[in-house]
Amino acid sequence: MDKIRKDNQKTALILGVSGQDGSYLARFLLAKGYRVIGASRDAQMSSFSNLKRLGVYDRVDLESVSLNDFRSVLQILKKVRPGEVYNLAGQTSVGLSFDQPVESFESISIGTLNLLEAIRFLDIPIRIYNAGSSECFGNTEGISANEETPFRPRSPYAVAKAAAFWHMANYREAYGLFACSGLIFNN
Repeated sequence: MDKIRKDNQKTALILGVSGQDGSYLARFLLAKGYRVIGASRDAQMSSFSNLKRLGVYDRVDLESVSLNDFRSVLQILKKVRPGEVYNLAGQTSVGLSFDQPVESFESISIGTLNLLEAIRFLDIPIRIYNAGSSECFGNTEGISANEETPFRPRSPYAVAKAAAFWHMANYREAYGLFACSGLIFNN
């Protein structure tokens, strides 16, 4: 059931809302007065226990979307027309990525590319944030990483996150999209 939206209310789409970071982001944006749409691969089957634990489950509109499917991404963006998109979706385990490298790459890199291409195709002024990873830096030999540290990914997960980072940079520079990545360290 859609919640009532005020005309001037900001709308955010959180892909990967069922995870820890997505749930906390939903709570944060709701507190700022946003309308929050939360997306998961299968919203009808997910428990959304993190949203429930934070007490915001009933305030988030939930939708199913598969980032690996361009049409699915296009449909959700056309339906919701968010001003902001937060991409926190995809396979999240470094260890699992060695066992499932293709699924890891598709869910992270191809999913991000589908999202960017759908935004470009629709020509809607959407600001997109993509959750990157410190794993892109690889082994820094004990030296702290910063914005000038080169990427040396050492897992399929890290390779996928690095590719998504560069997709974001390419769409920002080539097409003028508001597209940014945050390189998240263990939280």
